[in-house]
Amino acid sequence: ANAPFYVLGPLPTDIAVGYDHIACAIGGALAGMHGADFLCYVTPKEHIGLPDIADVREGVVVSKIAAHIADIANGNKLAREQDHQMGLARAAVDWEGMYKYSIDKEKFAAIKREECLVDPNLERSHYCSMCGPFCVFEVLDGKKRD
Repeated sequence: ANAPFYVLGPLPTDIAVGYDHIACAIGGALAGMHGADFLCYVTPKEHIGLPDIADVREGVVVSKIAAHIADIANGNKLAREQDHQMGLARAAVDWEGMYKYSIDKEKFAAIKREECLVDPNLERSHYCSMCGPFCVFEVLDGKKRD
């Protein structure tokens, strides 16, 4: 049978109520690694409530992440290159590069904008608000210059 294989809600566990979209992404990545051609998205409200547009969006994004992981596992060169470029952008604290290679540009921009409202210096800094100037990449970069 040469028909495409579609996996409907690949939940590897049932205890993730409210987080079924994450469980689905894990199951979807595994299914994709093993040959599934299409993945079904699941929302955080699966089987407990009617999803709204934000829930649907979240479910679709995590399913896209699952598909990307499966692509990497299956040797897709474009997926591997996107991940490689994102790794380089993160190591360089290259905000534009991180935006470019992000799977969800809208969420990246919203988080960055929110963090810059708290600390406007973060707009042009070489670190984020989590570690500040103690960022491992900043510290390593300083060691390279010494």
